[in-house]
Amino acid sequence: MIDPSVPVATTTAPVPVAHRAAFFVSDSTGITAETLGSALLVNFPAIRFDHHTIPFVDTEDGARRVVEQIDRSADAGKAPVVFTTVKQADLRAVLGRARAVIVDLLAGHLTELEEAFGTDASEQRGQFHGVGDMERYHARMRAVEYAIEHDDGQSMRALDIADVIIIAPSRCGKTPTTMYLALQYGLLVANYPLTEDDFPSEGLPRTVAPYAARCFGLTTTPLRLSQVRHERRPNSRYASLEQCTRELRRAEDLYRRTRVPFLNSATKSVEEMSAVIMQTMKLRA
Repeated sequence: MIDPSVPVATTTAPVPVAHRAAFFVSDSTGITAETLGSALLVNFPAIRFDHHTIPFVDTEDGARRVVEQIDRSADAGKAPVVFTTVKQADLRAVLGRARAVIVDLLAGHLTELEEAFGTDASEQRGQFHGVGDMERYHARMRAVEYAIEHDDGQSMRALDIADVIIIAPSRCGKTPTTMYLALQYGLLVANYPLTEDDFPSEGLPRTVAPYAARCFGLTTTPLRLSQVRHERRPNSRYASLEQCTRELRRAEDLYRRTRVPFLNSATKSVEEMSAVIMQTMKLRA
């Protein structure tokens, strides 16, 4: 007999994850379409998107083949979503016939700018993705070279010109964040790994201590760090949950004692972390 005063245990079935194809179609590299499109899709975490990037669609035949590929995907499931940065009107018209949700990332904005400037936008392929300002381009290349030289504490040369020095235990996201800040914004970024040898000291490691005002720390969760490290060194002390917990606890204590700003990288993208770093450190591209 069931006692009505005792709650009955129930199980909740997992909510199925919806799948949908997402196409990023461009008349150039596809980087812009994928970047902007992905920034929109991230707002729908309940849907798992299968990404397909199709660059260099610059002929009507090419556009028709893309439409055929999109339609085949539509036959297999729900209507795909298509993000385009194709500038030629005739090619956009062909792509518009696809059985999909079409999100034109340029057309509407170009029309608005044409009206504002009183002139027609050029349909020349690739201009949107061109080098543009050569000085800015070379600054980014210099920043990338600096980031490579100063990755993971490999070089201590010219730290005095660094815009920011990212410090963190191994595998917390230092390198991808460093490279993103360099390539995207042209910032001079070094990164330094916190190791067992750095923690007995009361202050920052001797190498970066003179530049404490430029330091920014990263941390993560012990479980996430352990998972990432297991991919590199399976079943090692380095990847153990105990070791990861100890290193992160020491690192966060170091950040607080030395007043180094820091953030948790476990649930943030490289773009989000870079934005927080730039805002906190008052950096400008």
